[in-house]
Amino acid sequence: METSLGQARLVLASGSPRRRDLLAHFGIPFAVVPSGADETANGTGRTQVAALARRKGADVFTRHAHLPVLAADTLVCLDDQVLGKPTDEADARRMLRALSGRWHSVHTGVCLHVPGGAVLERVETTRVRFAKLDEAAIARYVATGEPMDKAGAYAVQDIGGIFVERIEGSPSNVIGLPLATVAALLTAAGLIQGE
Repeated sequence: METSLGQARLVLASGSPRRRDLLAHFGIPFAVVPSGADETANGTGRTQVAALARRKGADVFTRHAHLPVLAADTLVCLDDQVLGKPTDEADARRMLRALSGRWHSVHTGVCLHVPGGAVLERVETTRVRFAKLDEAAIARYVATGEPMDKAGAYAVQDIGGIFVERIEGSPSNVIGLPLATVAALLTAAGLIQGE
């Protein structure tokens, strides 16, 4: 549950409402402190999300080193091409056309900075298959505005979910925070009890 820094046992280094909602499932009082770190990285999608999650977490941890800081970064990759957030509606339409009728990968890097200096990190990958989309469906979806701040130009948990035929791997990873992976890191840090 989200709370103030004074009451928190954990800091979420993200302003994403989707990550806030998912982290609340653990019942740990957490505060939200978005990172101001540079969000450019090079390499494969997996390499980039790992580096960006680490960087975001480190940025917030420098200011709140008395609490564990959880950071995450998610990218959509089609073949070897990274599909970030669309720059405009034409870019969103381009991405959706590229995803149409194909499998793609969603990578999320998760990093937990723990007081005392430990850094626990993992990358989770989920495969997603899109239905074949016609131009009318793409235009209707882009007109909703939903694709504009989403990696890969869609949100599986909202309207964009109508395009998803299959998911192989963690469904919550596609939303932006792989719950089983986060549970493993929180357990390793002693924030929740293991089985």
